[in-house]
Amino acid sequence: MRQLFEFFRGHASQAGELIAVSDDESALSRRELFARVVGFASELALAPKTVGILAPNGIDWVIAQLACAFAGKTVVPLPTFFSATQLEHVVRDASVEFILASERTAELVGQSGLPTRTIAGGGTGTDFPEFVDGFGQIVYTSGSTGRPKGVRLQSGQIAWSAATLIAATQASANDSYLSVLPLPLLLETICSVFIPTALGAHVHFDAGLAERVGRGDATGIAKAFDALRPTASVLVPQLLKQWVAELKAADQAAPSSLRLVAVGGAPVPTAVANAAWSLGIPAFEGYGLSECCSVVAVNRPGERRPGTVGRPLSGLAVSIDDGEIVVDGPSIMDGYIGGTASRPWRTGDLGAIDQDGFLTVHGRKDSLIVTAFGRNVSPEWIETMLLADPRIAFCAVAGHGVPHLTALLIPSRQGAEWFAAASYAEIIDLCAILCEGAPRYAVPRAAVVIRIEDALKHRLLSNGRPARKAMARFLEDGAAAPSGSAVTSSTST
Repeated sequence: MRQLFEFFRGHASQAGELIAVSDDESALSRRELFARVVGFASELALAPKTVGILAPNGIDWVIAQLACAFAGKTVVPLPTFFSATQLEHVVRDASVEFILASERTAELVGQSGLPTRTIAGGGTGTDFPEFVDGFGQIVYTSGSTGRPKGVRLQSGQIAWSAATLIAATQASANDSYLSVLPLPLLLETICSVFIPTALGAHVHFDAGLAERVGRGDATGIAKAFDALRPTASVLVPQLLKQWVAELKAADQAAPSSLRLVAVGGAPVPTAVANAAWSLGIPAFEGYGLSECCSVVAVNRPGERRPGTVGRPLSGLAVSIDDGEIVVDGPSIMDGYIGGTASRPWRTGDLGAIDQDGFLTVHGRKDSLIVTAFGRNVSPEWIETMLLADPRIAFCAVAGHGVPHLTALLIPSRQGAEWFAAASYAEIIDLCAILCEGAPRYAVPRAAVVIRIEDALKHRLLSNGRPARKAMARFLEDGAAAPSGSAVTSSTST
């Protein structure tokens, strides 16, 4: 991390007038950003070691994140879309001692009783503090329940991952990055804060879109990209699908400025990826997990292989043991809170590596469904087929120990009208058509449809992504009718 700040200081002194960061309200040049960061780091020198950040995407977050890194603090991102119960658990579990908030979120953390500092207006001093080693981050792997796990990254994993991703993605100071994912997602922090800082590149935060994404709504993504015309961004598959749908509806193409859009967090339907490329979106599939500092493998410019998640990052040893993906290298976490990590790290994901070194991910080992007829089905395989339809925003498949599979379907904004008018038989027929390439035993024969608003109430979505365990419990706890019955949700559209 020390080297990153040397780069940061160099960018501020050379062409310091260039814009480094912007959001919907303001912009800071390289020189202004550096001054704000080092000034705020000086103010944090005597602050407690473990610091929470609760703020929307934007300049305030960048200043807080970099100042904490400069001051050797351990950062705990606090998602604005977490419930009060979830936030309370994270603060207690990570032993947060001090919270940095924006003017908008300061009131939310006032109830915690912890010392709180508002980011806005801070960091205006001119003293250059001494760099302090010891920066780390604790990220929480899931927001689907009140008890997400804390992953400790306190041994240089973030700096290593940022440097390795710069090489893998051919990032440079000429890039203009558009941030649309919530910053509590570790990959977004790496790609929108640490990589641009190291390179002197420009990053723009669309805070409004990021907040909607955190609630499972990506509406307006095409407009955001068209307005800024960036060169790079990171998306989850649902955002890519929404972007494709909006471009098709408007008979438009993506901005020609784009050179790389990394997509990860869940399987990318092949039909969606193909459609993205045909519309000018250079979508590169990747794979990773928080325990490995977000990225394990990614397709690169000039060497993309559709259907795979690319080759492993240089410096990582990736192998397959009894079908499970195993990873070792500098990005492995220090452990969950209260424990240490075993090496190599067994990911719990099933996959395969071809003769050219490209990795394919088949799904979670612990989510494997075994039907009453003894058939094994990876739910991710079927879910990816269902998600190829733009009318379906999110879905999950369940059926462990019963004769057939049931699909939980959450319609997209543009698909809500179709599902509201469709008969149950038409919904089942849609599932069969979308899963035409699967064997009969893997095709869902029952379905539950639930509106996205109700899915949020039931906490079936987290970080704009499906919360698999919560969705499976929702089906198992009575949403699905007995075998062979027609079933719809009481909250269906």
